[in-house]
Amino acid sequence: MTKKPKILIVYTGGTIGMVKDYKTGALRAFDFSQISNKIPELQQLHCDIKTISFDEPIDSSNMNVNYYVSIAEIIADNYSIFDGFVVLTGSDTMSYTSSAISFMLENLQKPVIFTGSQLPIGDLRTDAKENLITSIQIASTLENNEPVIQEVGLYFEYKLYRANRTTKISAEQFEAFASMNYPPLVESGVHLNFNYPILLRSKNKEEKLIFRKKLDNNIAILKLFPGITKKVVESYKHIDGLKGIVLETYGSGNAPTQKWFLNLLEEFVNNGIYIVNVTQCEGGSVIMGHYETSSDLKRIGVIDGKDITTETAVAKMMYLLGENLTKDQFKEYFELPLRGEINK
Repeated sequence: MTKKPKILIVYTGGTIGMVKDYKTGALRAFDFSQISNKIPELQQLHCDIKTISFDEPIDSSNMNVNYYVSIAEIIADNYSIFDGFVVLTGSDTMSYTSSAISFMLENLQKPVIFTGSQLPIGDLRTDAKENLITSIQIASTLENNEPVIQEVGLYFEYKLYRANRTTKISAEQFEAFASMNYPPLVESGVHLNFNYPILLRSKNKEEKLIFRKKLDNNIAILKLFPGITKKVVESYKHIDGLKGIVLETYGSGNAPTQKWFLNLLEEFVNNGIYIVNVTQCEGGSVIMGHYETSSDLKRIGVIDGKDITTETAVAKMMYLLGENLTKDQFKEYFELPLRGEINK
């Protein structure tokens, strides 16, 4: 007989946890301990559901590394008790948050599924119920008494994606997220269709969960645009304690070839600041050296971000900076898939 999975819902804030006061029209935070009353359909699921909520729900715009640690800590502290976790956060920064959690939880062998909604849970046309119900159903799906999903995912509008492959693409549509460089892990139709060949699996079942909480957020994003001036790039030299730059380049990793630009980047690299090259395009990959306009970046020691998203590049950089690696180790690990976040 299949055991009854235990699922923990972690509510941090966001639209999904809001209900409308019909007298005033104002939105207020929902008490997730009463979740079964609000969504009686949950009682049809073959699992036991418990909830933990942040004392003060936070808007996703206020998300930061301290909250990342709080979320990961709740999961780590309850890891042995529950079979799966569903984390509810605001969708605006969900790709950043879930990507960070994927690096913070090493040797993960249980599902951690992030979800949210575009409309509050009490709204007549809400997408919150479907997103929450299916996230719980996926998290509680076992085969041979083992979870089918054993990684950090992001579920929205009938699709579960690898979290560190996602980008929010719409503030208006229910289909708010996309994963341009990697297919969905699960598609929800009449049945849940798991894409088994691409699911992450731990090679050693005996390995225990490692909670990596030393994140270093002394980083910046530099997005290139035609006409960018020397003053703009030079201003990054005056950021106290800067350790890394995510450089958003054109197309397959191309950047200006003006001498002042390359000299400044080389100065950053020589001063021990890591620069990672990521594409501004929604899909596709950086291919360092493919064009002459990226050959110079390769020569001066810019790291190849391959097909990583900006959101995940930020998370991975914070994670690796916290691990006190040598310059060579940092480059090696950044260019390797650690949690399925890039293609080899």
